[in-house]
Amino acid sequence: MLAVVFLCIAFLYATVGFGGGSSYLAVLAVSNIPFELMPKLGLICNLLVVSGGCFHYYIKGHFNSKLILPFVLSSVPMAFLGGMYPIKEETFLMLLAGSLVLAGARLLFLRKPTEGYNHIPSKTVSVIVGGLLGLLSGVVALGGGIFLSPLMMNLKWGKPKEIAATASAFIFLNSFAGLAGQLTKGIPSDLWDYWPLFIAVIVGGQLGSRVGTHQLVSQHLVQRGTAILILIISSRLLYKLLF
Repeated sequence: MLAVVFLCIAFLYATVGFGGGSSYLAVLAVSNIPFELMPKLGLICNLLVVSGGCFHYYIKGHFNSKLILPFVLSSVPMAFLGGMYPIKEETFLMLLAGSLVLAGARLLFLRKPTEGYNHIPSKTVSVIVGGLLGLLSGVVALGGGIFLSPLMMNLKWGKPKEIAATASAFIFLNSFAGLAGQLTKGIPSDLWDYWPLFIAVIVGGQLGSRVGTHQLVSQHLVQRGTAILILIISSRLLYKLLF
């Protein structure tokens, strides 16, 4: 049942260039999976999903290196440092729940994007934003695209498909760096017992990436659906934490 849920999350998130790490973690938290496994599982699933997204966005010509590189140059080392940082389970879950609520609400109320967006931020701004989001992503074991994408949409930093492609690259590299940082704390012996989850997200991610890169798919509607899913999952996690 957990694999089916992960497949659905991967499909929906992949359509907008995300990996689904935040929702994987929330589902794992309410499923009573051991805390030491959660960040590793979430980041591995993130990598498996967004690798497909990166490939599809690349072959469709949506990658803009001038837009992507300044963000990831600062975010990757900070994500690694964030992943190494020891954090208590309660603090981790509260940060995760708060991040989910903010990201879900922001996505839900994003105005409809237009293809006329084509403003690239300065390299200084991109490096600062990338570093801050990379650090947060590493600590909370996320890829960070769920924070970066709404920000870029709101400030018109690129066209919609370019932003989705940037989010995919950002998530992939930060997830890899964050996972490396997490693994410095130790590798749980039963990590690979959860292989059905990895298969599920590969299938869901591939399907979602193909749908999301299609020119007839409304990114705005998919964003709204993703936002609703995030808010439902975050509400369930908050209920567990508070009651």
